[in-house]
Amino acid sequence: MNTATEFLTPAECAEVDQALLTSHGKFTTRVAIYALRSLKAIAAYENRAIAELAPQQIEDWVYQDTSLQGGIDLDDNGESMRKFRQFFANLVIASTKPLTQAAADLNLPIEQLTVAQVIAWFEADAKKRLNQD
Repeated sequence: MNTATEFLTPAECAEVDQALLTSHGKFTTRVAIYALRSLKAIAAYENRAIAELAPQQIEDWVYQDTSLQGGIDLDDNGESMRKFRQFFANLVIASTKPLTQAAADLNLPIEQLTVAQVIAWFEADAKKRLNQD
């Protein structure tokens, strides 16, 4: 299933780059933003709220998303694609935890989170972790 989603827009990349985060924190934030976009598409496809999605539904959707095939070497009987899709599905599934926490902290459904709110939550979480250490 091909979606009209892209990983991040140049403006979103710039917003993340300006965040007070480590390189790892910026990477995690970028993944969460894309995961949020993917989760919204999956929820719409499944006609469910994001909070109601099961990991298997997320994995199934990722495996069906033909837009993820670009640049993957298909000369090994599809093994690279299978591994990438599994990796990517795991990233999206893992991103539900911080997105759920961000939504709870803002008292919003996950679907209503904005890019700016996700970035701000990751910054606040990083600051909180730094102060705990």
